[in-house]
Amino acid sequence: MVSVRKRGKVYEYRFETASIDGTRKWISKSGFSTKQEALNQGALDYNEYYRIGRVHKNKEMSYSDFLDYWVDTYCNFNLKYSTIVSYLNIIKNYLKPRLGHYSLSQITSQMLQEFINSIFVEKNLSKWYLKSIMKTIKGSLKYACYDVNFINENPAERVHIPRYETVTTDPAHIFTQEEIERILDRFKDVHYIYYAFLTAYYTGMRTSEVFALTWDCIDFERKTITVNKNIIKKNRFGKPKKYNISKGNSVEVWFYGSCKNLQSRRTITVGDTLLKALKEYKKEQEENKKFYGDSYIMHYEKQVINEYTNRPEIKIVNATAELDLDLKEAPLVFVRSNGDYRGTESTRHAFKVINYELGIPCRFHDFRDTHATRLIEQGADIKAVSKRLGHSTIMTTYNIYVRVTNKMETDTVDKFESYTNTLSIPETEDIEYQD
Repeated sequence: MVSVRKRGKVYEYRFETASIDGTRKWISKSGFSTKQEALNQGALDYNEYYRIGRVHKNKEMSYSDFLDYWVDTYCNFNLKYSTIVSYLNIIKNYLKPRLGHYSLSQITSQMLQEFINSIFVEKNLSKWYLKSIMKTIKGSLKYACYDVNFINENPAERVHIPRYETVTTDPAHIFTQEEIERILDRFKDVHYIYYAFLTAYYTGMRTSEVFALTWDCIDFERKTITVNKNIIKKNRFGKPKKYNISKGNSVEVWFYGSCKNLQSRRTITVGDTLLKALKEYKKEQEENKKFYGDSYIMHYEKQVINEYTNRPEIKIVNATAELDLDLKEAPLVFVRSNGDYRGTESTRHAFKVINYELGIPCRFHDFRDTHATRLIEQGADIKAVSKRLGHSTIMTTYNIYVRVTNKMETDTVDKFESYTNTLSIPETEDIEYQD
């Protein structure tokens, strides 16, 4: 039970909690001007403690402060870097400006539903992005409720995004053979772009996987490419983008990252066309090193401790060839002729050329989409395709990456026609109709 006593000019409540090592323990709070105020608050905290095992000292924390706490204590230790960056953008642009000033205890299902409805009406966002906003809200409040017990229930559980009447268009573009040839021909003299595109088209690798490739991943004898890492751009401390604006921190430092999932770590069998091209490119890269000499830019793997997560990471550092660094070399595949490495930023200008000069809708991911779709179109086993792409399930391959092309539709009709051509369809006589 709650007891109240006077301490000087103020009142204090206290109640007994679970003992530790046989010693009785108490929770108390002082500073109340009247005995009744102390008794009322003590009763609330007593009920709170025995309901869920602790006094909620954080229920009046602002949602803005809690979002920072959520990112720092959960997201940074459990989510992929790209997911964290996506959440940070949503928090900065939508959640803090509109909901951040409310305390956790003030946020209700009604408030959240009105918020998501207003965003839907005002911003004309895609269904996918609106789902991402809702996912951020639900994830943060789920953590507040079930993980750290700052609130008693998750008000986001009963909130839904509005219905979209129009079907959102698929952003993917499946290249025709003619478009692939035009793209490759346009960049035939920019070799680090040309061979990156060629590799993506022939393997279906993700952009971060392509630009993380090192020469030791390519086995010319076994005709395989091993995907065991990706490449991520962070600031020099390995912190998320929200920290880049302070202290002049560089935003273009590359780190090796882990693969998207367990299945993404894979070995891909490749054909002679790509292998022959990569052999030529490797030979050219070695000649470039000789040509540039001491001014050729070398890259090295430096193990560092991420100051934010306290975990070890591999950071890519560079130096001219004349400097002898006591670090393991990072033999990155897709670099400029002088060795300069731009990671996934390398293709930014190239895609502007493809879109505006060649008039071909294009994202790097379209090479992956095209690779998967053409394999299925040619009758490849879906399980083999799924494994090649590094998907966790076959349904991911079907639902996201494999699009129905005109050829697939025509083949489907032809197969049905072949199945039913034994049916005897009676011939009809011409009938003349008179007015």
